[in-house]
Amino acid sequence: MKFRGPIFLSLALAAALWFAFVPRKISVNGDDKEAMLMKLILTFVEQLHFSPKSLDDKFSENLYDLYIKNLDGYKRFLTQDDMKKLEVYRNQLDDEAKTGEYEFFDLSLQLYDAAVKKNQTYYREILSKPLDLNAPDSFETDPEKRSFPKNDAEVKELWHKLLKYEILGKILDKEEGQKQFKPGDANATAKSTAQIEEEARKDLLKSYDDYFDRLGKLKRSDRLSTYLNCVTHLFDPHTDFFEPVDKQDFDINMSGRLEGIGARLQNVGDFTKVSEVVVGGPAWKGKELQEGDMILRAAQGDSEEWKDFTGMLTNEVVTYVRGKKGTKVRLQVKKADGTTKEISIIRDEVIFDETYAKSLILDSSNGKDKIGFIYLPKFYADFQNTNGRYCAPDVAAEIEKLKADQVKGIIIDLRNNGGGSLNDVVKMSGFFIENGPIVQVKSRNTSPEILNDRDPGVKFNGPLVIMVNNYSASASEIMAAALQDYGRAIIVGSKSTYGKGTVQRFFSLDQAVSESKNMAPLGDIKVTLQKYYRINGGSTQLRGVVPDIILPDSYHYLPLGEREEDYPLEWTEIKPAFYSQNVYKVKNLDALKKRSAARIATDPGFQKIMEQARYLENERKNSSLSLRLEDFRKMDQDDEKRNADYRNSFKDVVNSNVRNAAADVKAIESAQDDGKTKAKNKEFIEGVSKDIYIRETLKIMQDMIEGLK
Repeated sequence: MKFRGPIFLSLALAAALWFAFVPRKISVNGDDKEAMLMKLILTFVEQLHFSPKSLDDKFSENLYDLYIKNLDGYKRFLTQDDMKKLEVYRNQLDDEAKTGEYEFFDLSLQLYDAAVKKNQTYYREILSKPLDLNAPDSFETDPEKRSFPKNDAEVKELWHKLLKYEILGKILDKEEGQKQFKPGDANATAKSTAQIEEEARKDLLKSYDDYFDRLGKLKRSDRLSTYLNCVTHLFDPHTDFFEPVDKQDFDINMSGRLEGIGARLQNVGDFTKVSEVVVGGPAWKGKELQEGDMILRAAQGDSEEWKDFTGMLTNEVVTYVRGKKGTKVRLQVKKADGTTKEISIIRDEVIFDETYAKSLILDSSNGKDKIGFIYLPKFYADFQNTNGRYCAPDVAAEIEKLKADQVKGIIIDLRNNGGGSLNDVVKMSGFFIENGPIVQVKSRNTSPEILNDRDPGVKFNGPLVIMVNNYSASASEIMAAALQDYGRAIIVGSKSTYGKGTVQRFFSLDQAVSESKNMAPLGDIKVTLQKYYRINGGSTQLRGVVPDIILPDSYHYLPLGEREEDYPLEWTEIKPAFYSQNVYKVKNLDALKKRSAARIATDPGFQKIMEQARYLENERKNSSLSLRLEDFRKMDQDDEKRNADYRNSFKDVVNSNVRNAAADVKAIESAQDDGKTKAKNKEFIEGVSKDIYIRETLKIMQDMIEGLK
């Protein structure tokens, strides 16, 4: 079969997999596409997954639990009577999967759809009359602490509490809005609580009508995709089935580019609204399509055949609007003034530049030295285009800009970076050492393979700090772990990174068997083929990377990361690789830790963060709330006071003279995009200027430069 997607493997390993994986010929009855999908998915994971599972009663029980959690995790649709009907299948789902049958799935949709219809009458009835805002009700907001309702009466009562909870929030928002009225404003008429409650019910009714309308438009294929992904997620959280449009979205997210018109769309009732026109895209250049326009229908090229978008979901609309570069799409849109207009757009490449690496110059905490700062939101790689952008050469270019400005040290910010290309993280880590191993990769039943930096060149030989947090995952963890093991950089951040220590690859289901052609497109499957290990032999799976210096955040006491996912792979370790480097070695690490800890212990900002962390931990435990208006108002006032105090603690500039590298100044000033590049750059600089984590990291960097004088 033909391999697709990012080249995460060495050539030798890829070749071995190529010849080892020849899927069995799948036999299905007639043109049963759904049976084909299930059998293909099971074949792929059985033959390729790092840790395949037996299809037995335990598998069936786990699939049942995970699917119910996805189907009605909030426990507001199905009753215990419904669950009894579904429970019959708890130990049969493995047998259904083997034969490609969906009796359980069909029944679940039947029961769910019936529940949706009943619940629509419930919320409409409840919202049709005033709610008693003084009744001593309470609402458990955590569904894991609730059971499924026993019967329809309990479902209705649950909806009553849920809607009252949301109404109370809307009432307080509207009351807050009234406080903003200016004296003498003719339209600023204060309303009574009863009037506000009536408005809130009308608003909420519209919101739920829109929500239930979207539920009604979901196609069977969308819902089947959810079920199939419950099957794949029993193997691990990152083995996924992708419908064709979902795979396109994944590629766009990885590459930061697409071919289309350059507009983000959203559903508003039965219509599709333009929520954003992407700067630099073909729609933006044409100046005719505007944010807020409603797209009514579309035609391809000069065809007279129009596709009406009324009632279609956004993901369906996107398939008609996207297309190859150079092709034309004609849109009929309704403008804000009520007029309709036909707009022709030639599709082109659209770049989402917020995806890409960028840098700034900062001053050290004593103001004597320049420090380079590189922000990398993801390890992006455009595998679909010959001249696509990759993060490793982009970061190399940013390093050169910073070196031209004679920085003494570099900070690389990988906070919230969920990972990406394995090839690029290996190259990028190699920028800071002569050469040597970066990560070890192991497939099932094979010996580990060491992925090396083979380039003896070094891009930067000075002090280096890597910033991470709970949501730094995968490739971010590889880079942090490698440079930590080498003693090349200090890792700074929250108590641990995410803990995703696995490698995935895409495979086309269409190309697996010949008889699928009449059913195409079937979609793709992303399979966890390998686990990766640090060069010291440990894994980041589940445990993540523990920073050298921990900077507390507001999630300090909350359970986060891979260990909180359903069915993650276990932590294991292997033999260490041989590694050493002589570019730069962190010295006095224990002293650096103590000095940073002493600063944090007396820093008002970090004390506020720890106070917020304790508050969030307490909120998680105490999830039952009073539904009396006065109690709710008091709680909201206390929360708002606390949150305002928290926000105000971080509104001041704490890093002065944050600026662009000299190489970037001219390009930013000359950008022809109505000032949007300047605005985004200003926002970036302001964010860095007010970031106390960067402030402390600059102090750590200064200690490194000065050698703890």
